[in-house]
Amino acid sequence: MIPVDSAAAYDAARHRAAFIDRSDRARIVVSGADRASYLQGLLTNDVVALQAGEGCYAAYLTPQGRMIADLYVYELGDVMLLTMDRGVKEAVLTKLDQFIFSEDVQLGDVTDTFAQIGVVGPDAAATVARLLTGASAETLTALPEHANLRAHWNGDPVIVTRIADTGEAGYDVFVDRAKADAFASAATSAGAVQLDDQTAEAIRIEAGVPRFRRDMDEETIPLEAGIESRAISFSKGCYVGQEVIIRVLHRGHGRVARKLVGLVVDGDQPPASGAIVRSGDREIGHVTSSASSRALKKPIALAYVHRDFVTPDTAVSVDGVSAAVTALPFVPRQP
Repeated sequence: MIPVDSAAAYDAARHRAAFIDRSDRARIVVSGADRASYLQGLLTNDVVALQAGEGCYAAYLTPQGRMIADLYVYELGDVMLLTMDRGVKEAVLTKLDQFIFSEDVQLGDVTDTFAQIGVVGPDAAATVARLLTGASAETLTALPEHANLRAHWNGDPVIVTRIADTGEAGYDVFVDRAKADAFASAATSAGAVQLDDQTAEAIRIEAGVPRFRRDMDEETIPLEAGIESRAISFSKGCYVGQEVIIRVLHRGHGRVARKLVGLVVDGDQPPASGAIVRSGDREIGHVTSSASSRALKKPIALAYVHRDFVTPDTAVSVDGVSAAVTALPFVPRQP
């Protein structure tokens, strides 16, 4: 593999186009006539309302309102495609399967069947359009968030989804796994620069987007991570864990014990995951993700802190180093 120039990759993602192989993602296909109604009772968003070509972001909760996974749901017309962190795939498959009784629902693990290549940046639509047939730059630009379409690359069918997990315009292209390297080569020829994992992670943190198994886990309530506006429908019917969410919203007025916030840290080095956040001598939270921000030219971090310390500009310390709470995202999202 050709070494990646992190500075060049970051610049491309922010000003032109960059791509990354999302090998950290798992993919599950849900088929059958009852697929939407089945998932509707399990996931937090309004899955049954999705039409072919539409999608949404959602969470899968325990009855106690804790997260099993966050995931993207795409209605492709004949099946639904779910994508999630690879580390929770087996748990999701097991739990989804145990609730299938007489429903016409089938589950398929297609993680190793397809590669998922993300193309991000202001020129992402034009770059993807140069690669594909059946997907113009105008069509791609007009796609709503989480929408999907079918196209072709070198005669092979592909699926394209609109994503927004980096703060820049972006698309995921699902291609035959055996042809992933060829697609990456074609993306380079089309003008995109390969993103290394560290740079992609820094861009994600700058966008203030929490990641499962880093910023969210099996003890997290969605409201703590601040994903409720994107992941939860407050008008749909019942789903697993809803009672806890409603109780927090109505009885607790949405107040949770801790919240995920941004921290801008003094010094030269980003704090380690798990680093303790303090106000004076009081321990008030811990860091979950961190990076050196090229945009701010300072270390930044995502951290859970006690709800009394979430106001922007609140002075704190991280393992003895001065820091300040900041509103997310660190870098404003681009249209």
